[in-house]
Amino acid sequence: MTDTGAQRVVIVGGGTSGWMAAAALAKLLPRRCSVHLIESEAIGIVGVGEATLPHIRAFNDRLGIAESDFMSWTRATFKLGIEFRNWGRIGDSYVHPFGTFGRGQGEVDFHHYWTRLRLQGLNPPPLERFSMACTMAREGRFTRPTTEPGRITTTFGYAYQFDAVLFAPYLRQLAESLGATRTEGKVVDVELNGETGHIRAIKLESGERIEGDLFVDCSGFRSLLLGEALGEPFQDWSRWLPADRAAAMPCRTETAVTPYTSAIAMPAGWRWRIPLQHRTGNGYVYSSAFVSDDEAASALAGAVEGDAIAQPRTLRFRAGRRERSWVGNCVAIGLASGFLEPLESTSIYLVQQAITALLELFPERGIAPSDRDEFNRIIDLEYDRIRDFLILHYHATERDDSEFWNYVRTMPVPDSLAEKMELFRRRGRIVKYREGVFLDASWVAVYLGQRVRPLGYDPRADLPPADALLRGMGELEAEVAAAAEAMPNHLDFIRGYCPMAAAA
Repeated sequence: MTDTGAQRVVIVGGGTSGWMAAAALAKLLPRRCSVHLIESEAIGIVGVGEATLPHIRAFNDRLGIAESDFMSWTRATFKLGIEFRNWGRIGDSYVHPFGTFGRGQGEVDFHHYWTRLRLQGLNPPPLERFSMACTMAREGRFTRPTTEPGRITTTFGYAYQFDAVLFAPYLRQLAESLGATRTEGKVVDVELNGETGHIRAIKLESGERIEGDLFVDCSGFRSLLLGEALGEPFQDWSRWLPADRAAAMPCRTETAVTPYTSAIAMPAGWRWRIPLQHRTGNGYVYSSAFVSDDEAASALAGAVEGDAIAQPRTLRFRAGRRERSWVGNCVAIGLASGFLEPLESTSIYLVQQAITALLELFPERGIAPSDRDEFNRIIDLEYDRIRDFLILHYHATERDDSEFWNYVRTMPVPDSLAEKMELFRRRGRIVKYREGVFLDASWVAVYLGQRVRPLGYDPRADLPPADALLRGMGELEAEVAAAAEAMPNHLDFIRGYCPMAAAA
């Protein structure tokens, strides 16, 4: 620790996670720490394009980032949710929205009333028609939510789809303007304290030695500090999430710039489509046990909508997380901590949550074991609950047309997920959390979208007469449709608000 009492924070690795951490620490703890980031231009970043969750807006706001400037620089588009195609059955399509079904008010969730009518044979309209976010997405409309209480236009949120290669330089400018420093170099050795086991310093290929009080591992899949130097074990979840590769390839945009990300099921996994202002990002996430790299790359190239901007490149990964993400004086953030495939756009969210927890539990004079334990509890909970949500997408399927889908449909799942699924099947109940990212509407969208239909519902949903309930739903459906119709086209809104920077 320095004479001023400020912690010397050394971040190993740049990219999105490294520069998010550097910017947040420099902005929000300017008197508590100095920030020194080490990265090597010789080591590439994963940056294949990013689709995010609405939580990133709060993170950017805390850093004082203007939305229109950020979106212009990163050539971003808006995101109202994720469209899933061919997951429950080939031909199926549903949207997981960022927002509620119905108005999101009252003690009984809207889907219980909808389930009651369905079970009574009264054929209510599809649930999506009662979601502002779903309707806007389907119609290609966008405007920001309103704030007037009671308006249907307050019931949705949004995130961004942006070029990840441009996000890190944007954050670097901000972090360096706030006092963070950067050193170009490749780490070749990690020096440990023989008594405490803590990291004392890192050594660069140039011979430079850099000491620190707290080390943040943002070195990606390699996990240079936490995994290699400190030997923290990795929990392998590939038996539940067997996809271990992704072929990524951008192309020119030939169809609509949709205000949503698409996840299209494929014979051995799924394909993403992320429309940006200047191109469309594409990728095939697959299991190498069921399809070869060449076959996957060929399938991706044959499925994209426009001329390829680059050849497919293959990424390798393994689903799971480290047993602990904070060990000694080392905190791992992002891929160095764990990996969950991008099916629900959780990568940046997990980075953000780790940074937020680090800010809240930042060491004062020394590292308290209780703070370290609380950080690990928070991060483990986030990973574990997202894991269950992702497994649900694969396991809740009726597809049996390929070896891959037969495997995920019939595989044993974690008890924590099996219990959730049984509770929903029996009476439409969603397990409610005080912590964790995906709330009721998210689970309802995937359950019903993939044909997990409840056999019962909350008995309080029987209170309104059926005719009054149907009439009210008809009025709500019309209100949602009219509100969406009055909104501008998604791309028109972008052109007037945040057109891409030509020289980003």
